[in-house]
Amino acid sequence: MRFEVLGPLSVTDRREGRSLLPSAPKKKALLAALLSRVGQVVSTAGLMSELWAGEPPRKARAALHVYMAQLRNQLAEGSGTAGITTEGPGYMLRLGDAEFDHHEFTTLLAQGRTLQQAGDLEEAAVRVHRALDLWRGPALSGLTDGPMLGVFATCLDEEYIAGIEMRLEIDLQLGRHREIVTDLVRLVNDHPLRETFYRQLMVAFYRSERQADALKCYHLLRGRLQDELGVEPCRSLQQLHQAVLRADPVLDRYRLQAVS
Repeated sequence: MRFEVLGPLSVTDRREGRSLLPSAPKKKALLAALLSRVGQVVSTAGLMSELWAGEPPRKARAALHVYMAQLRNQLAEGSGTAGITTEGPGYMLRLGDAEFDHHEFTTLLAQGRTLQQAGDLEEAAVRVHRALDLWRGPALSGLTDGPMLGVFATCLDEEYIAGIEMRLEIDLQLGRHREIVTDLVRLVNDHPLRETFYRQLMVAFYRSERQADALKCYHLLRGRLQDELGVEPCRSLQQLHQAVLRADPVLDRYRLQAVS
C-alpha cells in the first residue's frame, strides 16, 4: 500500500494496482488528518473540529465513528499491514509496511544534505531531484480548509521550497549557474519576498558575466521589501551586493551564506 500527500491525496494498493481512496469528502479529510500525524494519536475532538469546521453537529461523534469504521474496512481491503487503531482519546494510523511519500521526501533530502556536506555534489543532486520528483502538485489540494490540514499543507509546501533552495545551491556549487537562471527568475517572481532565491540569482547572474543584472536583482528585492515591510535586505544579501559591486573574487567560489 502507498499513501501520498505531496499533491492530491492518494491511497493505492500497488500489488493489485487499484485505488483505495475514499470517495466521500469527509472520509478523505479524515484520512488526511490521520496522515498528518501518522504514528501519533489524533484526538476525537480534533478530528471533529477538522471535519466540521469547529462547529460539529449534535451527532458528530457517532458520525465520526461510522466514518472511521468505514475507513478501516476500506484500508483492510488492501494488501499490507497499514491500519487504524483506537488509542486513548482518539485514533492512530500505523503505516506498517506501507509506503508514504512524505517520509521518502524527507529521507531523500536528508541524504542529499549529508552528501552535499561531504562534498559528493553529483550524488547529492541526484537525491534532491528524486525528492522533488515525488511532488504532483500543491500538497493535499482540495483538503486544506480545516485547521489541522491547513497547517500541515503549509508545512509541506515550505519543505518543498526548502528542497528547491537546496537543489539550486548544489547546482551553483556544481557550476551550473547558466542553467538555473531561468528557474530563479521565475522563482523570484513567484516568491517575491523569499530572499534566498534573490541571493542565488545574483550569484548565477554574476557568474554568467551579467554583473548589471545581479545588481538589478538586488535593487528589485530591496524595493519590494521596503514597499511591503519597510525593511532592508538581510545582512548577507547586503554583503553579497557589495561583493558584486567590487567584483570580489570570492564570488567565483561562492557558497550560500559564505560571503563576508
